Amino acid sequence: MADPRLSSSNHAPGFPPAIRLEPGQLIPFDQPQQHMNHPPPPGMNPMMQMQQGPPPIPQLPPQMFTTAAQLLDLTDKKLMVVLRDGRKLIGVLRSWDQFGNLVMQDTVERLFVPKEFLYADIERGLFLVRGENVSLLGEIDLDKDDYIPPPYQLAPVDKVFALKKAEDVENKKSEKLKQKRLAKEGFEGEHAGEAIL
Repeated sequence: MADPRLSSSNHAPGFPPAIRLEPGQLIPFDQPQQHMNHPPPPGMNPMMQMQQGPPPIPQLPPQMFTTAAQLLDLTDKKLMVVLRDGRKLIGVLRSWDQFGNLVMQDTVERLFVPKEFLYADIERGLFLVRGENVSLLGEIDLDKDDYIPPPYQLAPVDKVFALKKAEDVENKKSEKLKQKRLAKEGFEGEHAGEAIL
């Protein structure tokens, strides 16, 4: 005699019928076995049914990730970040978001004076960098972290800062002179026609 809990109508052929249970009622132990031994759907090889598992999860190539997602590999690593204004920051990347904003820990700003072959480090601590200000960044090889190229020497911060400031003033003057010469020839400068606030 057929089990009254099994609904014979409205079930897909080749699949076990649904069981109707009253609230709080349990399925008898032998009931699942009946469903497991049910024949496979028509047209499906029984061995294929046994071998089928969950579908594989598709893996995307690294090129498919956005720039921000590529920072995942650089998290908790020591980086050098060059900003659009030319500043160079060295620190450990602790966090980032989808806009490329960076949170760096134990950050040091490194000042260079190429004409004098001097450099100095200014401790900045925890540093938040806006993503649009990043010009480039790269991981620092920890084996070469302490290597100083032969012509450069570490100098006091005050001395390097004063030399750097004088060099920046000189660079601004030469840049203005260059823009004037280009304007005479008909070229527009980088910010020509824009209101800079």
